[in-house]
Amino acid sequence: MRLLHTSDWHLGRSFHGVGMLEAQRAFVDQLVTFVRDESVDVVLIAGDVYDRALPSVDVVGLLDDALVRLTSAGAQVVLTSGNHDSAIRLGFASRLLERGGVHLRTRLAELDQPVLFPLAAGDEADADPDTGAVLAIYGIPWLEPRLVAEQLGVETASHFEVTRAATERVRADLRTRAETRTVHSVVLAHTFASGGISSDSERDLSIGGVGAVPLDLFDGFSYTALGHLHGRQELSPAVRYSGSPLAYSFSEAKHKKGSWLVDVDAAGIGGVREVLWDAPRTLAVLRGKLDELLGAEELAWAEAAYCQVTLTDAQRPAQAMERLRGRFPDTLVLGFDPEGAGATAKTSYSSRLAEADGDLSVCCGFLEHVRGRAANDAEEAVLAEALEAVRLEGVSR
Repeated sequence: MRLLHTSDWHLGRSFHGVGMLEAQRAFVDQLVTFVRDESVDVVLIAGDVYDRALPSVDVVGLLDDALVRLTSAGAQVVLTSGNHDSAIRLGFASRLLERGGVHLRTRLAELDQPVLFPLAAGDEADADPDTGAVLAIYGIPWLEPRLVAEQLGVETASHFEVTRAATERVRADLRTRAETRTVHSVVLAHTFASGGISSDSERDLSIGGVGAVPLDLFDGFSYTALGHLHGRQELSPAVRYSGSPLAYSFSEAKHKKGSWLVDVDAAGIGGVREVLWDAPRTLAVLRGKLDELLGAEELAWAEAAYCQVTLTDAQRPAQAMERLRGRFPDTLVLGFDPEGAGATAKTSYSSRLAEADGDLSVCCGFLEHVRGRAANDAEEAVLAEALEAVRLEGVSR
């Protein structure tokens, strides 16, 4: 059998205010084509199918279309819920959808209820469904410790304890099944495993990093398909994150988005290879002085990219965003980090105000505070003229 490990589709997400539904449709097109061309038997989705618990109608329609097309291409789908999903809503009509080859694992009661696939041995066309080797695919949805600790029978509401209890339920079921046949196991889990590298676009699972669970909780499974972290990575040969299919933050600019293609037969996992997805738009993270960025010929590639720009000019340039978008029209994020600012004494605005010498100094200081650039001669002259007009008006009264 051939499995495709994906996760974190985040359907309905935007990228710094830019809608991504068309880019997500393009990903689904790539996915369906790959499934058909590579004869993928099962597509795994390890949580965060949606970006929010209440997705819009268009977003729900996109998932509906994706599931129909994937099953029409010859694959079945096994998916679980992530911390962005509503497990109850995502799991609606699960028994009915299972008849069409879409297997939802979003409830605690389903932790030890795997989706079973017979595995052929060697040149054998069909395996005995009752005694032959079988692949058991389990789904561990996102587990909120405070909500599930009691149901899982653990006293401490922590990510470690609830995940440990969930994996023990899976192991107990595996032991029972392995008494009469060879069972290979794949576990989908949406969690933060120790050793994973995070990015800016994931929602924190807990404060202080205590949400990370140790890798050895997944020991003994043939393959663990993790979701939550957006960078595709291998924690061990049998434990991997597929990452998100699209970049959802500029911290992912250097990611190569893709999935893992897993081959399994009666002997077990035969091989795992990377699959890469084409990115709809390049991401550019630029840093430097405004005039240098506008004139750098080597940055021509960034003119068609989504850009995050950090300007290092000593003073904040006037109309910086407008000028940047003249060359880089899709500049989405603009920041300022003036050269030498770290060596400048940091004083509060109130302290600077107390030291101001006269009304003009107060006005110029305020202007510098709110825009990060001191008033030039022309601006100072306008302010002085306005202050004089106010003074004269007061005298006339």
